[in-house]
Amino acid sequence: MSSANRGRLVPGGARKRGRDVDEEMVDSSPAPPSSPPASSPPVMPRDEDEDEIDPEDMIQDLDDAEEMMEEDAGIDLFGDNFDRDYRQRERNINDFYETADLDDEEYDDMDLAARRQLDARLNRRDRELARQKARPNAFLPDEEDDVADLTRQPRRRRHRYDEEQDDMDMVEDIMTEELSAEALADVKAASLTDWVVQPAVHRTIAREFKSFLTEFVDAQGVSVYGVRIRTLGEVNAESLEVDWDDLSNMKPTIAYFVANAPSEVLKIFDQVAMEVTLYHYPDYERIHSEIHVRINGLPVSYTLRQLRQSHLNCLIRVSGVVTRRTGVFPQLKYVKFDCTKCGVTLGPFPQDSNAEVKLSFCQNCQSRGPFTLNSEKTVYRNYQKITLQESPGTVPAGRLPRHREVILLWDLIDSAKPGEEVEITGVYRNNYDAQLNSKNGFPVFATILEANHVVKSHDQLAGFRLTEEDEREIRALSRNPRIIEMIISSIAPSIYGHTDIKTAIALSLFGGVSKMAQGKHSIRGDINLLLLGDPGTAKSQVLKYVESTAHRAVFATGQGASAVGLTASVRRDPMTSEWTLEGGALVLADKGTCLIDEFDKMNDQDRTSIHEAMEQQTISISKAGIVTTLQARCAVVAAANPIGGRYNGTIPFSQNVELTEPILSRFDILCVVRDTVDPAEDERLASFVVNSHGRARGGAAEASANAAEDDEMQVDPGQKQKGEISQELLRKYILYAREKCRPKLYQIDQDKIARLFADMRRESLATGAYPITASLP
Repeated sequence: MSSANRGRLVPGGARKRGRDVDEEMVDSSPAPPSSPPASSPPVMPRDEDEDEIDPEDMIQDLDDAEEMMEEDAGIDLFGDNFDRDYRQRERNINDFYETADLDDEEYDDMDLAARRQLDARLNRRDRELARQKARPNAFLPDEEDDVADLTRQPRRRRHRYDEEQDDMDMVEDIMTEELSAEALADVKAASLTDWVVQPAVHRTIAREFKSFLTEFVDAQGVSVYGVRIRTLGEVNAESLEVDWDDLSNMKPTIAYFVANAPSEVLKIFDQVAMEVTLYHYPDYERIHSEIHVRINGLPVSYTLRQLRQSHLNCLIRVSGVVTRRTGVFPQLKYVKFDCTKCGVTLGPFPQDSNAEVKLSFCQNCQSRGPFTLNSEKTVYRNYQKITLQESPGTVPAGRLPRHREVILLWDLIDSAKPGEEVEITGVYRNNYDAQLNSKNGFPVFATILEANHVVKSHDQLAGFRLTEEDEREIRALSRNPRIIEMIISSIAPSIYGHTDIKTAIALSLFGGVSKMAQGKHSIRGDINLLLLGDPGTAKSQVLKYVESTAHRAVFATGQGASAVGLTASVRRDPMTSEWTLEGGALVLADKGTCLIDEFDKMNDQDRTSIHEAMEQQTISISKAGIVTTLQARCAVVAAANPIGGRYNGTIPFSQNVELTEPILSRFDILCVVRDTVDPAEDERLASFVVNSHGRARGGAAEASANAAEDDEMQVDPGQKQKGEISQELLRKYILYAREKCRPKLYQIDQDKIARLFADMRRESLATGAYPITASLP
């Protein structure tokens, strides 16, 4: 706008006041560098020696002001002077510029990117200048030490500076704010999940859990989880087990949060566990990118029948039997996408188990896709699904067992196999099932359990972790000269007599040594045993004792077992529609013992299917395009009844049992159990049974009286003064012998066994008995 437009006529003939002379004089004086803005000029003190203003200069200034006011009257569009405003004014002698800082060079037009960079630089410069102007005078460089100027700083501006600094301090406090333990327990949100995700609460939970991991000690003052973390690093593990009782005793608020909002709290636990692990092992992130905290020992255990909607999104503990298991699949954990139009990689986006990540537009080119998955930069995790069914003992009478799908992630895959009874601690979730909705006609959500911790309810292998004290006790027990008698008397001690059967059971439990005959074929080391006898001779009880004593045992019955139930079956996986194998009893009992009761009640075709498993200890499958071989390295202990109900001693063994010679030849020991009538033996048997019930029901005094009565009646004199080994110690003793001992036969023993085999073969021909074979373990 030209200077002529600065002053205009206002209504009433009054002329708008442009600037006052006094103000012109004050503003024309140079301000010191530390002076406040001109909008609020302070009262400047004048010194006595200040130069006086010349009256002629003042008159000249007044003339200039009047001329300026006349020019401000507006543009004269009529009259002789209408072109005056369009004439070029003569250059004032004082209107000149220094040529030192002028740049007359011509520049090319800038492109859009360069213009944006230049605008960004100019904006940064403007912001810096604005900060300098807003800075108090005390912090600006001042060549003249004018203390009076500092005292004249406007109070209102000082308040503004303090508020800006307070805002910065407030932002910093918010980023590092933590709550106390009492404030953490005071939930100030609509739900516990909303409370946990708040930044201050998030940091407080991390602080409390880190304190728990580093400060919790046992009765001896040893850091419990410090030892576990060091062990985790030594074995390159991925999971850290935390006892819920320990957490609830030391940090009850955190224990409550993890039980009721497990999804968010467990993420915090994993981050803290990784930080503590990296403190001990700085390079551990190269081995595992994450450490997962496993919560075990929840106080309440539910059955699958007791789960309700109130348990959704909570940490629960359930038990059941695994009926089926899928293969291992890679699941997306952190997803990255590539935009096909601009080629930019978007992400990573965390993939939740409930919903699929879908992009709506590209952040770079604003296009709506399409987007392709970047397989190289996407992070995967292991995924497996199992079906958990109610345990047979927990199903109410007349009801069908219920089942739930369980998801196993990370290192929990293959932690349970079909047929095992497990306890699973996990998060009970719901997910959308389109098939279920279309079937019911209204919105219904399917439920699933995302496992956090898996433990076998009767994990016999876990109970056989021998300590140094156990090994010392086992070696001391092995030096006892009567160790053989002690082991035999400890086999099924509640069963009277049958010393020969107990000896055979002990031999089968200890087993032999498998050998490879000069690299040609393998010779099994397991001992197969067949018990044939009259009804009521405790054959089934012996099998039950073996099931509870062997380190791995699978029990089956002849009528309830089929060929595929004993060997393996082929079925279609409902998830992938692929044919999969499911192992039977012999496969599940690999490196253990398979117990079959009522062996004579099996069909001939079903018995024929186990010929290969009993001798070669393998199961060959050729079905539905699957050709494979499964391992069945187990001992078979079977019980059968003779033909007609009772054993007939006047005919050979092969005629007393309805079994073919091929299956009989695969049993290494054949035991006959006969129920003979003997008044003295029957009386001792009756007294033994009565005293056994009395000891199980009565106390110590009654037990001592029963023991004295046993001595008077000489009940089972063959087992007196031999001592018994506890079942737990016997299990450890058998496991130690199977793992550590490799017995060898010397030359003289080999000759003795060869002569014994020849003599027995010769006697079988003379007596018409069943001949033995050379397939000795």
